[in-house]
Amino acid sequence: MPSRSLIAALAAETIGTYLFFVLGAGTIIVDIITGNSIGILGIALVHGLALAVLATAFGTISGGQFNPAVTVALWLIGKVRTIEGLRFIAAQLIGATLAGLTLKLAFLGVQSPSAYDYALGGSPALGAGLDAVQGIVVEAILTALLVYAVLMTAVDARAPKMGGLFIGIAVTADIIVGGPLTGAAMNPARWFGPAVVYGDLSQAVVYIAGPLIGATLAALSVRYLFTQR
Repeated sequence: MPSRSLIAALAAETIGTYLFFVLGAGTIIVDIITGNSIGILGIALVHGLALAVLATAFGTISGGQFNPAVTVALWLIGKVRTIEGLRFIAAQLIGATLAGLTLKLAFLGVQSPSAYDYALGGSPALGAGLDAVQGIVVEAILTALLVYAVLMTAVDARAPKMGGLFIGIAVTADIIVGGPLTGAAMNPARWFGPAVVYGDLSQAVVYIAGPLIGATLAALSVRYLFTQR
């Protein structure tokens, strides 16, 4: 029988991931509906502020990860056990899929042609002229910044405790720069949920490999260069 603390942690990851993606991806669709009245800065701020709030709210329960790449990074530095990490990733993917379903129910058929279809269900996509290799590099760099923010400001005991503020700022900055290039997912689940519901998994390699590479490089540098011994 799972313990109450485990159930609470998995629920926190599911709910937090769900709310983060509904707000973030939903903003992209709303931006299309309103003729780009929100813009890249608004989209970035919604993602960053939502993550800052949710990471702070659920941080003491599950760590407020909401991202398989972050979970892998925490596993690499020994902060998450293997079975615990796999459970968290499963919860994140469930939350992401529920978010994708919510976006479809809320926006499919809105406008003609559908803003939902135009936004690929809210899933990130490569910008014009970028190939998969370039997309992987961009996602890896963006994710590395996010993971450094998590590990060096929220996890490191030496850092000032500011909740999820710096993590939200990192996401905001990443989206302002990387949004037009790859959608700045920085998160395999952020791509997976909307994409699987929309039915287009063609860019899986970019949004799985890119974030995992960036997270791995950042985590290993933290473990072997920056951690106190």
